[in-house]
Amino acid sequence: MSDHSVAAHADHEAGGHAHPTWKEYKWVALWLFLITVVEVWVYYIPAFVATKFFVPALLIMSAVKFVIVVMFYMHLKYDSPLFKRIFSGLLAIAMGTLLALLFLFGKVKF
Repeated sequence: MSDHSVAAHADHEAGGHAHPTWKEYKWVALWLFLITVVEVWVYYIPAFVATKFFVPALLIMSAVKFVIVVMFYMHLKYDSPLFKRIFSGLLAIAMGTLLALLFLFGKVKF
């Protein structure tokens, strides 16, 4: 093993990483459930589906759920700040691309 992996293993064994507790996982699951309920509820409101805010609203809620899952269930919240910056940068690029495609195909109009 390399020196880095030995040090990381020793740090993990010594409890150097903070991990979410069961209570935090329950709150995260509750928030994910509530956002999903709102997404489904919004889908069944015909007046809202017909507006220009429907697609962006669903995309924003999906992005929030994505970030929550990555931060807690994939432990990015407790990882190195470098990984957080890489993830945030790539997420910004993906969101920009998605927004550009929405404008391109006429799903978002101002």
